[in-house]
Amino acid sequence: MSESVDVPEPEGLPEGFARLLGDYERHLVSERDLTPHTVRAYLGDVSSLLDHAHRLGFEDLADLDLRALRSWLAKQQTLGKSRTTLARRATAARVFTAWLHRTGRAPADAGASLGSPKQHKTLPPVLRADEAADLIRAAAELADDGSPVGLRDVAMLELLYATGIRVGELVGLDVDDLDRDRQVVRVFGKGRKERAVPYGRPAARALKFWLELGRPGLVVQGAGPALFLGARGRRIDQRVVRELVHRRIADVPGAPDIGPHGLRHTAATHLLEGGADLRSVQELLGHASLATTQLYTHVTTDRLRAAYRQAHPRA
Repeated sequence: MSESVDVPEPEGLPEGFARLLGDYERHLVSERDLTPHTVRAYLGDVSSLLDHAHRLGFEDLADLDLRALRSWLAKQQTLGKSRTTLARRATAARVFTAWLHRTGRAPADAGASLGSPKQHKTLPPVLRADEAADLIRAAAELADDGSPVGLRDVAMLELLYATGIRVGELVGLDVDDLDRDRQVVRVFGKGRKERAVPYGRPAARALKFWLELGRPGLVVQGAGPALFLGARGRRIDQRVVRELVHRRIADVPGAPDIGPHGLRHTAATHLLEGGADLRSVQELLGHASLATTQLYTHVTTDRLRAAYRQAHPRA
């Protein structure tokens, strides 16, 4: 079982509420297998909710109702919390009340009808196809000397752009997660959900050079099966990948300064612009909700509108 996550409880929380919070933490860690960061966020939100319920006079969470949940969110709004924060806390409340009901701690799911404030969702800028090609080309030119780090950098950039995987997923890859014959990579996403993502011939070629010529020159004893290694021969850190992307983006004239997540958005946008259907892109990216993937249609629509204004005589 994973270690518990240290989250300070509000002062004066009843013993029963504190004990319930501990049970919920164990559920998040051991049953849902969430990351420590996600667990900490959920527990912080639920802890705030429990404190609010206690102040309203609730002694048993079996009596918690929709009105109390809305009162809690309204209080957050008066404190100046952003829409994004309010939406996240509404989600945390729904997940918590569903758990209360499912485990028999409450007769009904009070949060089932709890809505979330609409978020102003914006996506970071994305690269044009030619800029993405220039990004890879700039990295490849630096790798001409055949150095292990250079070959690794090209392979990572190719794979990030080819698959749209998250930087955390990239650094977590092992060598045997690659099916080089089928050109598919096995990825473990949020909640350890597994998915298979294909990649193309340029990425396959870069991975071949890295595995056969680069990785053997960096690997040290104890590195394990990690696919990508840092300069000291062990599994590479996310920070190193982020710094790499920003450095190589700076080599592309006029390109927006994006990180690995911007490459993920770029991959999704180019897939949709190339005719991929929304459901397929959702599966490739590992999105739980189609609504998240639909955000990318706004990017492609904006580009189409700009092209229309520039090209059509009656635009």
